[in-house]
Amino acid sequence: MGPILIFDKSLLQSLNPDEALWLDQFFLVNITPLFFIETLADLEKEVRRGRTPEQVVGSLAAKTPDLHSRPNVHHAALIAGELSGVASIEIGTGRPIVSGGKYTELGGKSGVFFEPAPEEDAFRRWQRGEFLDLERQRAKRWRAGLSLISPERQREIFSQWLGEHPPKTLSDVKVLADRVIDGPDRESSLGLGLQLVGLLPEAQVRVIDRWRATGRPALARFAPYFRHVYGVELFFYLGLATRLISDRRTNKVDIAYLYYLPFCMVFTSSDKLHADTAPLFARPNQSFIAGPDLKAALAALDRHYDALPSAVKLRGLYHFASQPPDQTSFLVTRLWDIHMSPTWRDASRRPDQPRDEKREAAIVDYLRHEVEAARSEPAAPPRDSDDVDSVIITRHVAMRRGKWNRFPPEVKPDSG
Repeated sequence: MGPILIFDKSLLQSLNPDEALWLDQFFLVNITPLFFIETLADLEKEVRRGRTPEQVVGSLAAKTPDLHSRPNVHHAALIAGELSGVASIEIGTGRPIVSGGKYTELGGKSGVFFEPAPEEDAFRRWQRGEFLDLERQRAKRWRAGLSLISPERQREIFSQWLGEHPPKTLSDVKVLADRVIDGPDRESSLGLGLQLVGLLPEAQVRVIDRWRATGRPALARFAPYFRHVYGVELFFYLGLATRLISDRRTNKVDIAYLYYLPFCMVFTSSDKLHADTAPLFARPNQSFIAGPDLKAALAALDRHYDALPSAVKLRGLYHFASQPPDQTSFLVTRLWDIHMSPTWRDASRRPDQPRDEKREAAIVDYLRHEVEAARSEPAAPPRDSDDVDSVIITRHVAMRRGKWNRFPPEVKPDSG
């Protein structure tokens, strides 16, 4: 399915429907809760050029990846689980953290089954111009919350850490934030971080008690994901204090996309703040791609495949574009080379195997029974969530995006 990618709203806004199709085709897209909320907030914006908010949101929803995508769990839920000791959050794998899986044990084999997430169902409704009143109220609260941010007050509070020689660059701000967080007074640092991530006072007491009971470890060992989000938050406020980050009110929203940076291999955005800050927090094995560069790369793929004969294109994307072209002149191909197994090219070189319809029918029958078992009698999760024989994800997928057929003509749409 390609490298795991996170995009922000600015990237999707820049794409036309055909370019958005290739984003979905060649990447496994981690959709952050922030993208969902930002898109919803457009319902409360005054829209120029005579378009209604519903039309703008519907257009974004129509370009949102629906095949190779999955919403990530909200960062607040991840932090709460990690700080309480209930969950262990891996931040070095680049994989999304998803919820809603139902486990099964069938015929001596284990599996996990995912129904469409509520966010996926919402995007389908938004494509049709259908919005729930609850969603409209959330949009109003989101925009009202932005107006409560007081940059001058934050500058006053955080200027105490700047010292006599304030940071001159954002890289210097990152160094200062790390020094504050990882300094010798671990308990004070933990207390500040718990406040910055918004933990309630009674919850802060419980976390500090647990931290003390475990031997007062470094925060990166005690709760690595919390340490990451804390680092982003403190960096932002110190950046405000130095005026290296402007007081544009949407910057607080934009910086929050970096909360989810551990859960991808590629991060892409057309936003200048992201271009300036994401590389400071990225792992060595992550890629940041500027939005205009990715848009151009997707457009190049569209031109490449559009030159194929009509008879080939009629067979659908999986007949001729199950993976990107071999040529490294394509940026997407180079990203596959960096982030995928070195053997990914081998699949295109293997000769086509004749269909075994009996075997295919048996597989479909087994999967159908697995889904029924997951829905009716889900099993207890295994100790290791990766220790399953199969993963089944159901979703509603458009048969056609832009000018492209995604599947061969014999694949018929499900009327349900």
